[in-house]
Amino acid sequence: MALPGEKPIGRIPVVDVHPTLEQGRWPVKAVVGEAVPLQATVFVEGHDAVAATAVVTQPNGRTLRLRMDEVNHGLATFQAILMPKATGRYTFHIEGWADPFGTWMDTASKKIPAGVDVELTLGDGVALLGRAMADKALTERQRAVLEAARLTLTPGGDLSPGDSLAAALTDDLLAVMRAHPVRDGVTSSAEHPLVVQRERALASAWYEMFPRSEGAKLNKRTGEWTSGTFLTASKRLPGIAAMGFDVVYLTPIHPIGLTHRKGRNNSLTAEPGDPGSPYAIGSAAGGHDAVHPELGTMRQFRNFVQRANELGLEVALDIALQCSPDHPWVKEHPEWFKVRSDGTIAYAENPPKKYEDIHPLYFDNDPVGLREAIRDVLQVWIDAGVTLFRVDNPHTKPLEFWEWLMADMAERHPEVIFLSEAFTRPPMMHTLAKVGFHQSYTYFTWRPTAEEMGEYLEELAGDGSYYMRPNFWPTTHDILTPDMQHGGAPQHRARAVLAATGSPSFGIYSGYEFVENIPRPGVEEQIDNEKYEYKPRDWSRADDHGIVTLLTTLNAARAAHPALRRLRGLTVHRTSNDQILCFTRHLNADESPTGRADTVIVVVSFDPHHVQDGVVSLDMEALGFEPDARLLVDDLLSGATFTWARDFYVRLDPATSMSHVAAVRS
Repeated sequence: MALPGEKPIGRIPVVDVHPTLEQGRWPVKAVVGEAVPLQATVFVEGHDAVAATAVVTQPNGRTLRLRMDEVNHGLATFQAILMPKATGRYTFHIEGWADPFGTWMDTASKKIPAGVDVELTLGDGVALLGRAMADKALTERQRAVLEAARLTLTPGGDLSPGDSLAAALTDDLLAVMRAHPVRDGVTSSAEHPLVVQRERALASAWYEMFPRSEGAKLNKRTGEWTSGTFLTASKRLPGIAAMGFDVVYLTPIHPIGLTHRKGRNNSLTAEPGDPGSPYAIGSAAGGHDAVHPELGTMRQFRNFVQRANELGLEVALDIALQCSPDHPWVKEHPEWFKVRSDGTIAYAENPPKKYEDIHPLYFDNDPVGLREAIRDVLQVWIDAGVTLFRVDNPHTKPLEFWEWLMADMAERHPEVIFLSEAFTRPPMMHTLAKVGFHQSYTYFTWRPTAEEMGEYLEELAGDGSYYMRPNFWPTTHDILTPDMQHGGAPQHRARAVLAATGSPSFGIYSGYEFVENIPRPGVEEQIDNEKYEYKPRDWSRADDHGIVTLLTTLNAARAAHPALRRLRGLTVHRTSNDQILCFTRHLNADESPTGRADTVIVVVSFDPHHVQDGVVSLDMEALGFEPDARLLVDDLLSGATFTWARDFYVRLDPATSMSHVAAVRS
């Protein structure tokens, strides 16, 4: 007996419904055109046939019924593929039911050849087809197919019982019975939520820039800098768009505080003219809803956004929920900050890092007032044309705040996308995704070996893929790992390939093209860090290492191959060399928005200093190929064509290329 408040198991048990989050507490996520496999275990006592239907309620209220196929007979796993065509909130449940026609076919195929209960068995079939003909949704053609089969099975005709059975069970009859089955004992699972968002929530290519560096000029006579502006930064947009990026991400553009302003390389003493960290937000010129006067005006920012949009770029803005001591909120709302035992406001820390120029916000004194103020800030930038936000350190704010804000934003602005910059413990990263963040930074940067990277790719493409969407960054303005410090241009090229093919979303920090890889002693970030100074670059030299060309090629490959814009469908394959990683991105025809299968084979060396070679062994079954198939592939990086089999040889040379990105010809 079911416990109070629980639903009885029903006549046909339906269990292990997938995908769901915390028994439906939060919706699973998908994007328009993404294949969502709806699964359940459906069974019954004895040996009778069972079947299942996925019932999907769409945002417009219309119901979509998908007949499910048994994909694992031994485990009674049924699956249907949902390909949502519109954004919005969906729900789905699974109906399990006894399939008397399937049971009859199995019985008839055994009894009639054996001469057991022949007339009775044929009569049972006639009766079942009679029940099927009562369905008012049948077309005239379908009804005629059923009637013909019923007459064929009726005893007394010219055909033998075996021939009658064979003549009745045509492909047309099976198609009609699949579309309009006879269902007994229908049992429904609970209803589960699903939210469908626009494709950029899953697949995007980000390019990060500090707008103040673009067009910044040094007066060599006085040693003073003139900041770049929105106007000068907009001149960089055509180059970013030409590489195929679709998001330009700006670090904070707000006024910067003077109190405890950091100098170059995070020095505690700022020299005259040091611009300070853009993450120390707020001054007499305003707070999070204002632009730094040296960058320009709000109108000029809107012009920047408009220019980006004209080039096919969306603008993402960094939201750092923290304040410099000079932020207007510090005086106007002291209750929004945490006070230490000596009466001072606490500054931010990420031991061993200290941020004396920043006060974190404190949500426990006035959570309603603070959260509404933050929502108002976001609205300012949404009104200015911002459609994506990169949120700095969301793991340092309460989850209940994010759950409220993400739900509020989804209701008011479902087109707006939030990227979580939370390099922290997995439970926090995953729960931030569950409560509504569209994308998440990951540990990709800290997976330096082929084995570790392969395991991580498989993890991200697993069950977590229904709510946590990764965004891979080889470096950021905060992160320069040892392998990136020592690997030179070959490592930068290889990591770009891994980022662009290992995840549907990836990002590049401005300057990556120049292989800026010298660390500040003692920390994993660049020396002369752009967070604390202007850093203009000579873009006429940007492709000296071939990285501009590589990024352009990778983005073109991602645009051409839907398998590279999806998270699931990843398989890691064996290689004979532990320095070489091979994985594939694969979509079956019924999973692809083009209706055609798509397979891309990625092979990458993890040694930027030496030639590595070896044999790759493909799991052909996982890719839907025969074991002895010959695959004609086009290397999207080099333009070469190869014929590969299950086992093929690769040689990867850092001097030329450490990677293959090979598309299998259909």
